Amino acid sequence: MTYENLLAPMAAATQEVGELLLATPRPAPVTPFEELVTVYGALEAPTAAVMRRHLDTLRPGVAWADELDNLAVLPDGELWVVDVVDGAVQFLQDLPQFCVSLALVRDSEPVAAALHAPSLGETYLAALGAGATRNGRPITPSAKTDPAVAIVATSHPPFITRQPEAAKEAGRSLAAVLPYVGAVRNLGPTSWQIADTAAGRLDAFWQFGRDAANLLPGALVAREVGALVTDAEGRPWTARSDSFLTAPVALHTQLVETLRGDSPSIHGPR
Repeated sequence: MTYENLLAPMAAATQEVGELLLATPRPAPVTPFEELVTVYGALEAPTAAVMRRHLDTLRPGVAWADELDNLAVLPDGELWVVDVVDGAVQFLQDLPQFCVSLALVRDSEPVAAALHAPSLGETYLAALGAGATRNGRPITPSAKTDPAVAIVATSHPPFITRQPEAAKEAGRSLAAVLPYVGAVRNLGPTSWQIADTAAGRLDAFWQFGRDAANLLPGALVAREVGALVTDAEGRPWTARSDSFLTAPVALHTQLVETLRGDSPSIHGPR
């Protein structure tokens, strides 16, 4: 089965999990962290079981990694990278910004991806060499060239205290970018924001820290539509990179300069 042929069953898997999430009552607000872990575990178990049933049928014997696994070093061969509730914090807060995230990775590179946002009824799909779609229609990144009118997004890895340098860079980079763009937003799941950048809803997305599980699916969607996918220095992004940036070609160089702390090439402070 080709990677492109995997997309329909991958979409079906994410959509069935999404339907289950929508049917799941939101729990009462939790306060201690330990309670949050317990509540999330109860939420994840049935949705993960549905996903495993699909994936074991689709690609028997392929290993599974979820969001909380350490993906700094990916194994050779194929691996499913799965987050059944990408944006679990929002889900538990009764916010609509969450999605089901799924990617097949081969030799550390994403080769097929499916992202489904149940609250929106939307699904992004991408396969290596086959382009990317949202609800079956091809997508294209932003055509903007002026960062002053760009709407860009950023986020951070989960449990950011484990990556103190990433937390420091997140603050520094936000202060650097804010004066030179139209607006900066964090609109929920990392993977979905990258896909929205690929589709031109957002004009760019950046993040500091290692976060392969959340970055790999969206990275494929962005690459397949011609958006540049690099680290904050402009080098090709890999699962081991310490930062991430995706943007259309016309904005990429200017954003790299800004993230480095250089003077942007065409705009001064506003």
